[in-house]
Amino acid sequence: DYAYVLPAIAVMLIVIAYPIYYTIELSFFNTPPGLQLRDKIFVGFGNYTAILTSPVFWKVTSNTLIWTLASTFISFVLGFACALALHREFVGRGVLRAILIIPWVISAVAASYIWKWIYHSDFGIIGAVLVGLGLADRPPNFIDSVSTVLPSLIVVNIWREFPFAMIMMMAGLQTVPEQLLRAAKVDGANAWQRFWHVTFPHLRNVSTVTILLLAVANFNSFIIP
Repeated sequence: DYAYVLPAIAVMLIVIAYPIYYTIELSFFNTPPGLQLRDKIFVGFGNYTAILTSPVFWKVTSNTLIWTLASTFISFVLGFACALALHREFVGRGVLRAILIIPWVISAVAASYIWKWIYHSDFGIIGAVLVGLGLADRPPNFIDSVSTVLPSLIVVNIWREFPFAMIMMMAGLQTVPEQLLRAAKVDGANAWQRFWHVTFPHLRNVSTVTILLLAVANFNSFIIP
């Protein structure tokens, strides 16, 4: 029986395992500028020591964790809330659903340019609104300020990703048995009790998959930042 999976295992060893092994091996060497890879110099754990003692590395790690956790959690919660709202029948539901999916459909590069203009300190919409409401004397410089750039980029990322979570959770809501919800309502369960004891248990698997996919995508995101 294992003979059928041997070709797949061989491919995985070639395209995944060997590159990982070779990358780890190279991490113990340095190649001075102007030399070829075969002229690499063994430095032991020198590269790891340099990284772990670098303040830049820890700052990047901190920003990455904040970016990943905030984007993943808020995108999932917002997408879940939208999915619950759109699960009910109302006039214009299809149009609203199509509008909410737009941020996920457009490319990250296009989204970056859109929000670059929205955040612009001279003629951005957000700055103009804040000044008009008297909340700021002049439009804030969201992108060029160290204190606001990360939260501003997280907002852009959430805007792009929550439609994905919404679609996943809407698909999951279709699997919740209506008879169980009706039975719980007949038994006197209120809306919150029906959600917590009937709806949510049926969504645990899709919730886990959605959160994992969002976390992996955010951790490996290099476009917007």
